[in-house]
Amino acid sequence: MRLLSLSIIILFCFSVNGQTFEYENNFGKFKRTSSFFINPAGVIYVADSSTDEIYMLDTLGRQIRSIGGYGWRESAFDNPVDVFADALKVFVTDKNNHRIQRFDKNLNYNFQISTRESSVEDEQFGYPLSAAMSNQGDIFILDSENQRIVKFDIFGNFVQNFAGYDYGDYSLTNPKQIGISMQNNIFVIDESSILIFDQFGNGIGRAEGKHDFTAIKIIFNELVVNTDEKIFYANLRNPELIINEVKLIGIEEKLEIVSSIVYNNKLYVLTKKQIFVFNRTKN
Repeated sequence: MRLLSLSIIILFCFSVNGQTFEYENNFGKFKRTSSFFINPAGVIYVADSSTDEIYMLDTLGRQIRSIGGYGWRESAFDNPVDVFADALKVFVTDKNNHRIQRFDKNLNYNFQISTRESSVEDEQFGYPLSAAMSNQGDIFILDSENQRIVKFDIFGNFVQNFAGYDYGDYSLTNPKQIGISMQNNIFVIDESSILIFDQFGNGIGRAEGKHDFTAIKIIFNELVVNTDEKIFYANLRNPELIINEVKLIGIEEKLEIVSSIVYNNKLYVLTKKQIFVFNRTKN
């Protein structure tokens, strides 16, 4: 077992001095979304767990393509609970099929990672909840069946697992989702906690909040976590990770939040049925 130490300072700030975003518009007609992501080119990928489909949209909300439908064949899904994208690749967490499917940026199938039936216990994962890729090409999968993170290389070869029952203060108990920073640190939301690991699986930071988080997304250096009612934001360029509550203005409707992303000075808020877009204001 590794010796784990705290090296990142995390402060939660619940104040009116945090980021403020003003309502611009909304789009989309989804059934029951579970996750979304925006790649560096601004393409939006939305996972719908009701239709078992992945939708590809531009930043104006126009649908470009969709794939999926219920099943276990290539490009089919059984409860796609998370999606991650970079400039060239898209990863879909296909929970009930116990696999991660990888696609190119246009949603053409590449390959899958599925190890639940492997004879090697260390590489097994089942009912995955989330997956993300570092800028070095390593793929980190949140394994809910074994309450740990399993790491694979860019070709889908097993590397290691970590954050299991033997990780002390950095053991996962009820994790929901992971995000990866440009510095290749892995952020995991686990009930009201945020746990941070380096790319080698060493625990390097932990913070306790006041709310049970449901989603985390990191685009470039901007981190957003949310509950189903509140959104919190942090700029990862800061040496101290200060997480402020986001204030939404210009909208009276109470949003039931699924996930949220800050991209290009806009806040995209995913609800079950639509995406709401807010502009960053000057504080």
